[in-house]
Amino acid sequence: MKGTGKTLLMIGATSDIGRATALVYAEAGWAIHLAGRTRAAVQREADDIAARTGAAVTVHELDILQTARFEAFLGAVSPLPDTVVCVVGELGEQSRAEQELEYAAMVMRTNFEGPALLLGLLAERFAARGSGTIVGTSSVAGDRGRASNYVYGAAKAGLTAFLSGLRNRLSRSGVRVLTVKPGFVRTRMTDGMKLPPLLTAEPQEVAQKIFAAAEGGSRSDVVYVRGVWRPLMTLIRSIPESIFKRLRL
Repeated sequence: MKGTGKTLLMIGATSDIGRATALVYAEAGWAIHLAGRTRAAVQREADDIAARTGAAVTVHELDILQTARFEAFLGAVSPLPDTVVCVVGELGEQSRAEQELEYAAMVMRTNFEGPALLLGLLAERFAARGSGTIVGTSSVAGDRGRASNYVYGAAKAGLTAFLSGLRNRLSRSGVRVLTVKPGFVRTRMTDGMKLPPLLTAEPQEVAQKIFAAAEGGSRSDVVYVRGVWRPLMTLIRSIPESIFKRLRL
């Protein structure tokens, strides 16, 4: 396969969406940096992608909660990637988060603090170079707080706001910032949940949408993987609080 000379950094490489997205980029001729918490698991994904596509794949160990190690991690990623895609997330259990402070903090830090700080560091490097694409995966859960998952949703709302501000600040720097909201996805994280077919995407569908939005000339800054989510969440956000708090959502 003829390479493009471009490089992707995939944060969260062992997740279903991360694996599928890295494969899409590799099939398009990109070199791939895979980053995940467990090196052995990341290496398995790297070996599989390399065997399938012939792409150059490198492996990096990264725990999104160990923010003090971010600088060292980025120093080991060479060359500086053209695009970074971060799909790190932890749905967690709302009821447990309501009772256990440390558990709630882990959910919040995994979905907001860690990804935001890491993407912020990459943004500075991209801005200094004058080019680059940052893709952060947020969630429709962050569009409005709901009783069933407001700890997770609050963290994703924070990430959405961070990406929006970063995009605004870097709009004239040559750096593009995308926010992707997959909605329900059939992954290990949602295993056992009853998911509505119309609103539920497959990991490969999310991966293709990310690639098309980031590399295909699209001008969209905020991407809902399934378009039906945009009007649906617009409707949910418009419900008056006096009514909304009586709903079971």
